[in-house]
Amino acid sequence: MRARDKVAVSALRATLGALDNAEAVPVDEAELRGMALELSPVGAGVTEAARRELSEGAVVDVVRAEAAERLDAAAQLTAPAHADRAARLRAEATVLLRFLDDDVSPQGIGER
Repeated sequence: MRARDKVAVSALRATLGALDNAEAVPVDEAELRGMALELSPVGAGVTEAARRELSEGAVVDVVRAEAAERLDAAAQLTAPAHADRAARLRAEATVLLRFLDDDVSPQGIGER
């Protein structure tokens, strides 16, 4: 990363965001609508919820999904004008796949 590899940084930032979203606790709609204003909790930290802890398998699934998303998008960019963008997406997918333990080729990622 010291060489400021923009492709790797972009892929890792987006994947970290996806992992952060996967750890979020869903809010029940009924909780939001059913409480009277005077009964709502107030004070520092009352809206905080413990985040979910993802298992190693769930993290691998998120990374795999991010790589697959990039490969699918690259496959859809068939016009010559989009060749650079498609190459960048494939490079980002390759960066992500390097972090997985098993040897999955970028071409075989969508087959799982």
